[in-house]
Amino acid sequence: MAPGSSDEKKTDDGQASKENFIHLCNPHLEKMKEDILYHFALGTGTHDFPTLFGDVKFVCVGGSPSRMKAFIAYIAEELGLGSPGCDYPNICAGTDRYAMYKVGPVLSVSHGMGIPSISIMLHELIKLLYHAKCSDITIIRIGTSGGIGLEPGSVVITRQSVDATFKPQLEQVILGKTVIRDTNLDEQLAKELMQCSKEIGQFNTVIGNTMCTLDFYEGQGRLDGAICLYDEEEKLQYLKDAYESGVRNIEMESSVFAAMCNLSCVKAAVVCVTLLNRLEGDQITSPHDVLVEYQQRPQKLVGYFIKKSLGKV
Repeated sequence: MAPGSSDEKKTDDGQASKENFIHLCNPHLEKMKEDILYHFALGTGTHDFPTLFGDVKFVCVGGSPSRMKAFIAYIAEELGLGSPGCDYPNICAGTDRYAMYKVGPVLSVSHGMGIPSISIMLHELIKLLYHAKCSDITIIRIGTSGGIGLEPGSVVITRQSVDATFKPQLEQVILGKTVIRDTNLDEQLAKELMQCSKEIGQFNTVIGNTMCTLDFYEGQGRLDGAICLYDEEEKLQYLKDAYESGVRNIEMESSVFAAMCNLSCVKAAVVCVTLLNRLEGDQITSPHDVLVEYQQRPQKLVGYFIKKSLGKV
């Protein structure tokens, strides 16, 4: 199967049905005898990707390895595919860069912090799904963020990722030239997730724009970093401008996530909980147990969505 093609299967009644496979924007991969996914410690010459991953339909990614291991244990229990206390091996145990866990049709992968880290992971994840001949894939980033004008604990489903100037784009320099890529996310998927949140009815959820920045401190207008050459009034005006433009939260991965999923023709969403309202401060001061419960909210929402998609609700 060539990159970007669609395969066609015959159903039981003899009718042809099309399945959506991963699109690879790289013709050079066809010439490679073996593809080594170095940062996953996996390779097409050493692993049977279709056997290991061919049944995957949902991929959930998040920054922390421990959080993604907790998610796979949670979804296993929700889908009735595991027993309490069951351990799930790290598929990427041969490296300390990323962690990967699988149960049934769900793959859970850590991506680290920031655009460079998630970009590397996504390149190899997309190739993994392609080599495994996966079809009809949904990828969802679950994580934490700083909210703007929202109470802490609110969940934001991203409509589009915007840069620090509120433009819905990813600007990347490739071979010395600036390339602009689209950062919209799947509108229908966002609506389905919003409906799931309404059905759960446990926490405030909104659909809004997410600002993706290049760092945690100056890039997000914080006053508490090692370097800060602006005042509080300037900071607040910037955050208010962001809110007026439709931004409801800030994180550091959504732009490249959206851009790469778009180029690969993969249905994708970003679901992040807000740990604080940045209009009221810069430091996260909620007690640990409260933060733990907040961090479980995107898991609950996405877990419910997966169950509903599989007809288990």
